[in-house]
Amino acid sequence: MELTIRFWGVRGSIASPGPETVRTGGNTPCVEVRCGDARIVLDAGTGLRGLGQRMLREGVRELTLLSSHTHWDHIQGLPFFLPAWLPGHRVAIAGPSSIREALEAQMTPPCFPVALTDMKADLEVRALASGDRFDVGPLSVRAAALNHPGGVLGYRIEHRGASVVYATDTEHYACPDPHLVELARGADVLIYDAMYTPDEYAGRVGPAKVGWGHSTWEAGVAVADAAGVDRLVLFHHDPQRTDEGVDAIEREAALRRPGTIASREGDELSLASGTRRAA
Repeated sequence: MELTIRFWGVRGSIASPGPETVRTGGNTPCVEVRCGDARIVLDAGTGLRGLGQRMLREGVRELTLLSSHTHWDHIQGLPFFLPAWLPGHRVAIAGPSSIREALEAQMTPPCFPVALTDMKADLEVRALASGDRFDVGPLSVRAAALNHPGGVLGYRIEHRGASVVYATDTEHYACPDPHLVELARGADVLIYDAMYTPDEYAGRVGPAKVGWGHSTWEAGVAVADAAGVDRLVLFHHDPQRTDEGVDAIEREAALRRPGTIASREGDELSLASGTRRAA
């Protein structure tokens, strides 16, 4: 069976629709990983709404949602995820210790008129810790703590030698984060937070972003090289980054590390089990 990755939302911080972002997409983080009938969704940003609509069209009634952390751009799609409102569907949600509290809080008046407990699907919410390992159907999952204000979990998903690592909202150190390098060791695909350019991060363009909890394409290249990753995928684009700006970052990163791509809504990558090559 192939492991397939589809991007439903690739922006960070706030949704950014409009003519200058239409090719890259404006939805906040949501990445789907499929293998046979097993379906894992990484984060519940605004891209989750479109995924839910496709699930209804295809008759899919079950998924597992892994939350990296509970900042708003990563959870705000759940109230608009239609399968969660329908009987006969099952949604298993796992994430950091604050996950249930955060999901309930965002669906509380005056912010939202309907409660999480009003959802009609079979909804299971559980907390994860760094180092946890578990299976979702044929998929093996490992969680690891990364570097972000308030905490964040990265995930590695594997099936018979094919693997993808999701590392959003993590800030680099002076050297590649050893926890992330270990999580990503030998992975086929590393999805990495590249919100800022090196100049933006350092404050050579605009205010410095050090300590804001995000990273750069340059730091992503360093992690991918240290971990022996096959393909680096740049993710969590700044909401102000135009399509041309994303294209420019992709070109620069690919010059440094051939094969590097920027994530865009609707993109799919397929990994054949037993191989180490992204399509």
